[in-house]
Amino acid sequence: MRHVRRRIVRRVTRLAAVGGVLLGGLMVTQAMASETPGTSAVPRSAAQSAGSSGAELVSRLGTARTAGSWVDAEGRPVVAVTDEETAAEVREAGAQAKVVGHSMNELKSAAATLRSAPRVPGTAWVMDYRNNQIVVQGDTTVSSADWSKMTQTAAGIGSFVRMERTGGTFTTRLNGAEPILSTGGRCSAGFNVTDGQSDYILTAGHCGPTGSVWFSDNRGSQQLGKTVGGSFPSDDFSLVQYNDGKAGNGADVVSVGNGKGVRITGAGDPAVGQRVFRSGSTSGLRDGQVTGLNATVNYPEGTVSGLIETNVCAEPGDSGGPMFSEGIALGVTSGGSGDCKTGGTTFFQPVTKALTALRVKLIVSAQAGGQGAAPSGVPAPSASATQSAIAPGAASPGSSAPVTGAAGESLAARITDPRNVGPGLLVIAGSLVALAASRYIRAEKDRNAYRRTYSATWS
Repeated sequence: MRHVRRRIVRRVTRLAAVGGVLLGGLMVTQAMASETPGTSAVPRSAAQSAGSSGAELVSRLGTARTAGSWVDAEGRPVVAVTDEETAAEVREAGAQAKVVGHSMNELKSAAATLRSAPRVPGTAWVMDYRNNQIVVQGDTTVSSADWSKMTQTAAGIGSFVRMERTGGTFTTRLNGAEPILSTGGRCSAGFNVTDGQSDYILTAGHCGPTGSVWFSDNRGSQQLGKTVGGSFPSDDFSLVQYNDGKAGNGADVVSVGNGKGVRITGAGDPAVGQRVFRSGSTSGLRDGQVTGLNATVNYPEGTVSGLIETNVCAEPGDSGGPMFSEGIALGVTSGGSGDCKTGGTTFFQPVTKALTALRVKLIVSAQAGGQGAAPSGVPAPSASATQSAIAPGAASPGSSAPVTGAAGESLAARITDPRNVGPGLLVIAGSLVALAASRYIRAEKDRNAYRRTYSATWS
């Protein structure tokens, strides 16, 4: 019976070792298949070829000859130009051209005139590049008398200023997309950033002034950090410094709900017509399109300019949450009108402007070329929009990833993570060692048995 048990143990050990080798090989295969080949800090696209992106052409040709750019339904850049000669240059560069009646200089002058008029809370205006107009919006809180005055101001500028009444109320969304809470209300974490010495959360400036203390639970027992700087109104961004100075594991991932996230690989500026995604602690992951740039909104708390206008819905509590596309960070939620039942307009603070003003850099995926922390005091470089060669309907949030907390991952989580090659190799190595050991033990037992059987005849 003893010999039978030994044989069973040896067989089970060998089977387990062989199974371990197969399991480790499967883990390595899955890890290699799950990695995005050739991922870089800024995904490459046709829009990055010399002179092909609308933004680059506008910058090169100047604001006196152009009036903005956008992306059509096929993802091709379109540039508004003021004359046929400029249109020819645009077409030669590989983009489409649309001849319009008013240059960017005229659009900016109109926006400046509106800005200098008496401030009316509940109003907003944005440059409509596609229609070569300035669109002035008024929400339900704007009185008939105030709207009449705004209309008179617009008429004095010219016929290219369009007046629109909108439903809902333009408000900041106070009340990542993970929730962060303070005595002032609830917001959403945006993106993790660093200055090379400490890590921070980039979120909306209206969420709380400098000195605001933030918690990750509604009981106020798990202190997250403190607001150490920002700008609101005028801009709408702020920095929340982590208590221990470290964002922890998963710092390159933004939550999209149900324990899932999207890896952030860089920062950029969006294009009108681009499909974008927003995540917030109230309404989760939502998508829509960029409808305007350089928007100005007169919130009850003050005026904020230079915002991104979208038709993505948002609700109270989504403030500060991230907007992104194809893994590129684009903005943090500022405010808007409506909700995710009736729709509406949502405005975002551009990420690139916030990074430059705060002198910090995004914490990005290690797969994105291993970008390190920016030295203290060095402004973060930003990437231009890279999605203009992607049809809006084909755009995606980016590569998926599990959401991990600052406390780190357990050993079991790391071993079962299909994205890691290392654990699979360890399983293979351990199984081979076990297999070799079982064979050695068997051989040793056979030798001992042989000695016991024939030792009497040796002498």
